Amino acid sequence: MFLAGMAVNVTSDLTLVGLKAQGGGYKIPQGGMFELVSCPNYLGEMVEWLGWAIMTWSWAGLGFFLYTCSNLVPRAIGNHRWYLEKFKEDYPRHRKAVIPFLG
Repeated sequence: MFLAGMAVNVTSDLTLVGLKAQGGGYKIPQGGMFELVSCPNYLGEMVEWLGWAIMTWSWAGLGFFLYTCSNLVPRAIGNHRWYLEKFKEDYPRHRKAVIPFLG
């Protein structure tokens, strides 16, 4: 679970870095988990720390997972709203903020 989350996090970050390197202003990220959620890098990080919490089976691991979620979920919601406002006509309406298929 930790490695799967890390893979989603890293590949999503690389996609965003690639868009920035292209220049020309803001663009809608495409491909990978971006087809399902606006912030797959945040989703990947949360899955990473959930995996860590399960691996360590500790209060510290659970605490870090909960702290990460309490930080990243509001940021993902804000980013999702920004995308919807910035790309009113073009942004895929089926994308969720951070958790696929969850309203």
